[in-house]
Amino acid sequence: MAIMKIQSLPLMRTCKQAAALLVAREDRALSLPDSVALRLHLVACKACPQFENQMLTMRHAMSHWRRVTDEPDGPSAGVGRPAD
Repeated sequence: MAIMKIQSLPLMRTCKQAAALLVAREDRALSLPDSVALRLHLVACKACPQFENQMLTMRHAMSHWRRVTDEPDGPSAGVGRPAD
């Protein structure tokens, strides 16, 4: 029986590859093989789910910041406007 390297399995990803997929997922839908490979990696890895949580936290914080700064009397109200 030949010993197979884990990386040679088609759906296995390194942490670096998983991180790249997590970042790419912010901009586009992942292909089915990439999505499955990412899910498998997140189940097997200890560190990458923490990175995923950090990415989600940043996404929610930026979304909240955009909502707040788009309000007429939000934190950026009056910024860049000439004084009366």
